[in-house]
Amino acid sequence: MTASDGANSGVGTLYVVATPIGNLEDISARALRVLKEVSLIAAEDTRHSSRLLAHFGIQTPLAACHEHNEREEGGRFLGRLQAGESVALISDAGTPLISDPGYHLVRQARAAGIAVVPVPGACALIAALSAAGLPSDRFIFEGFLPAKAAARRARLEVLKEEPRTLIFYEAPHRILESLCDFEDVFGSDRLAVLGRELTKTFETLKGLPLGDLRAWVAADSNQQRGECVVLVEGWQAPRDESAVGAESLRVLDLLLAEMPLKRAAAVAAEITGVRKNLLYQAALERK
Repeated sequence: MTASDGANSGVGTLYVVATPIGNLEDISARALRVLKEVSLIAAEDTRHSSRLLAHFGIQTPLAACHEHNEREEGGRFLGRLQAGESVALISDAGTPLISDPGYHLVRQARAAGIAVVPVPGACALIAALSAAGLPSDRFIFEGFLPAKAAARRARLEVLKEEPRTLIFYEAPHRILESLCDFEDVFGSDRLAVLGRELTKTFETLKGLPLGDLRAWVAADSNQQRGECVVLVEGWQAPRDESAVGAESLRVLDLLLAEMPLKRAAAVAAEITGVRKNLLYQAALERK
């Protein structure tokens, strides 16, 4: 498919194009071809993207598509697409829509019957996960946590017993504060990895228990600079089989409010995987 092809005759295609997160060599040959062939590039920051295009000798016109104008300006891009022109959507770095603008434009294009074609490439969370040495078969991406401490800690409490590998983005001026919250909520022994400035000159991938990682970052101000990805090992059930986790108790409490004790313990066991006799004993204690 060339950049001028559309889902229907006479209709253009919206290309969602990944760009490098640091090292310019990571851009794909396909991405370069599409950026050259489309009629317009919708960019998060036209000034930033113009430097990328100039580096590769691409002269395609740019138009701003960012979080502050995306909803209102979507019609402008849709009009070009419906007139038969193809448009490429890019963010400042990495894959658009992944903690970056683009969702509303993509949704509008699909609703209008316009073909949306991904041109995959760099993505910080996947790059970090691939080299972190944490379980990668199942993971959960949380993006940026709330900036305010109370809201951030509340969100972490919800994730406290999440068994999948947790992945977060964080701003450099909040990385130390966030690591302190991770340690307080998840415990100092939970393994974590800091991915910083990935693919760039001062790339860092440091894996330590959260208490040690927090101390390591606190001791070196250089580790509090640049773009950060934090990966945290998922929760593991206590080795003591007699322990019943907080989430299992929450499920049990909800069921106890709706059904007899014995039945509540049995259903909670089916939902959580915790042994029925342990939940039955916990239910007796809570009654």
